[in-house]
Amino acid sequence: MVQFDEKLYFYLLGIVPVLVLLFLLLQVWKKSKQHEFANSKLLKRLAPNKSKFKSTLKLIVLLLGLACLVVALVNPKIGTKLETVKREGVDIVFAVDVSKSMLAEDIAPNRLEKSKRLVSEIINQLASDRIGIIAYAGQAYPQLPITTDYGAAKMFLQSMNTNMLSSQGTAINSAIELATTYYNDEEQTNRVLFIISDGEDHSEGSTLNAVGEATQNGIRIFTIGVGKPKGAPIPIKRKGVVESLKKNAEGEVVITKLNEPVLSAIADEGNGVYINGANTENAVEFIKEELNKMDKKEFEAKQFAEYKDQFQWFLGMGLFFLFLDIFLLDRKTKWLKKLNLFNEHDE
Repeated sequence: MVQFDEKLYFYLLGIVPVLVLLFLLLQVWKKSKQHEFANSKLLKRLAPNKSKFKSTLKLIVLLLGLACLVVALVNPKIGTKLETVKREGVDIVFAVDVSKSMLAEDIAPNRLEKSKRLVSEIINQLASDRIGIIAYAGQAYPQLPITTDYGAAKMFLQSMNTNMLSSQGTAINSAIELATTYYNDEEQTNRVLFIISDGEDHSEGSTLNAVGEATQNGIRIFTIGVGKPKGAPIPIKRKGVVESLKKNAEGEVVITKLNEPVLSAIADEGNGVYINGANTENAVEFIKEELNKMDKKEFEAKQFAEYKDQFQWFLGMGLFFLFLDIFLLDRKTKWLKKLNLFNEHDE
């Protein structure tokens, strides 16, 4: 398990592409200035030991040194002691709709990104609850099993997109059925399922049946609606640019709408509450209050209790590369002349 003390310093790595760009511009400028005074053959005669590749090597060594120093500032730590601790919490599963309708931009930046932000903000409010993630469209797919690793949950959450499932459509019943397999602790009294969707459902007939079976297993179902009732078209983008809008078989632009009645019916049947996710802060605060009302189940979890600093390794490598850069000269060395790796010998 790796932990970073000061992640903010990672932004300093932005100096790397800047230095590369400045280096390229400098090389172009030097070449143009040299050609103002002499041609290539004369320059070779004037500076026969000038290496064409040493300047690039010096830049690479310098960048490696700077990158190591930045990582040293971040201070990565490695977990060295794993302990079993007792925690109290609720088992929570997030089922996120990743169908194409979630690309609609009636809520900024689009419905899917809004959903991911809502889930991420809810996770930020949790303390010791266990969480799992499901992605669903025409079928449901287990994205992350029940875990206490919130960092991993956010990583998997951010990777979710509308292309991850080949079968399109929206089958909420599949997500509910899959969620029932997530709760592996029979003694857990509070099991919560959050369905984050625009409410479009192509399996309405079987969804309420799935909800009924879930409630029998002690699962409370909350639904979070993303989108607007008036609806919006579904953009088809390429490299971030809208090429067209999704159309139906008749060639008409498809307008996808937030279906609040469906989501409300699921929540009512599932002993939960429907929440409009338009206002992230209000939605998260309401969910936090609901979770705090629930009885917590004590369970055991393994976590790293001790971490060891690793900055010294990167500091040492950084100083080594910078020291090496000082003694790397732009002229050819004897061994380089003999090897002639870069075809620098005169023909």
